Amino acid sequence: MKTTSKWWLAALVLGLAMLLAACGNSGSDESTDAEGSSDETEETENTDEASGAREVEHSMGTTTIEGTPEKVVTLFQGATDVATAMDVEPAGIVESWMEKPIYEYLRDDLEGTPIVGQETQPNLEEIAALEPDVIIASKTRHEDIYEQLNQIAPTIAIDKLFEYKNTVEVMGEALNKQDQADQILTDWNDRVEDFQAKAAEKMGEDWPMNVAVLNFRSDHARIYFQGFAGQVLNDAGFTRPEAHQEDVWGIQLTDKESITEMNADVFYIFMDEDEAVKETYNDWTSHPLWQNLDAVKNDQVYEVDQVIWNMAGGIRAANLMLDDLYNRLELEQ
Repeated sequence: MKTTSKWWLAALVLGLAMLLAACGNSGSDESTDAEGSSDETEETENTDEASGAREVEHSMGTTTIEGTPEKVVTLFQGATDVATAMDVEPAGIVESWMEKPIYEYLRDDLEGTPIVGQETQPNLEEIAALEPDVIIASKTRHEDIYEQLNQIAPTIAIDKLFEYKNTVEVMGEALNKQDQADQILTDWNDRVEDFQAKAAEKMGEDWPMNVAVLNFRSDHARIYFQGFAGQVLNDAGFTRPEAHQEDVWGIQLTDKESITEMNADVFYIFMDEDEAVKETYNDWTSHPLWQNLDAVKNDQVYEVDQVIWNMAGGIRAANLMLDDLYNRLELEQ
């Protein structure tokens, strides 16, 4: 009886030990599986975060961009300007319209940057040779070659060349520099609010001022209603004469009898240095109708830098143009 009891007790102890061992192993296996799954999930999340994959909406659709692009090719002047404002040195740019090959105000930041053709005709082979991570194009200029560009690298197309704030927003998202883009726009908004307040204080009842942007050519004159200068002037608080508020780029004047259509409180004029252009300007501005315009009578006629006021199209140019406005109204910055 005692032997049987001892045998039964030994068997019971052995069974309990085996049961506890089995439970312990099972728990250990489950813990290992759970930790492994957690590690894999965390690793996946970290990989997604590092890649920064995001959908960027633009004028030609939606494009997926991963991470922070290192090689950026810009195919219009405003995009090149904005890239430098974001401390990005493009891998390739298109030739400037004037002051070739690069606008003077950008040269310090773009010395040695490869030129990949003209804005209206970029060289696809040269772009491909740069192996870009992203291309910043324009629907206005590059809609017909968009698919070819997109085969080279993910391509973002900005709708209108002169909408510098939209260019900042879209490029900020595309280049993974959203915070910097937000700061650039915040700084811009602060500046124009400051300008408006100081202009209103100085000008009193004469503020806001009606402004006309004029351009003289060899055989005609133009009034610009919209465009880059119009956008900046609007942000700065200027208004346009009622006749200049049509939703079009502007109008072309072919005879001096139409000079009266220019009338405004202030004229900002840009033009080429060409001799034929100067002759047209002198001919029109010596006409009696010119002398009766409000801006002329009030000595508010200014000739401005054509690159900054019309050709450049980026946020840095907008700030330079605003500098010009501060100076012309003799306002402290």
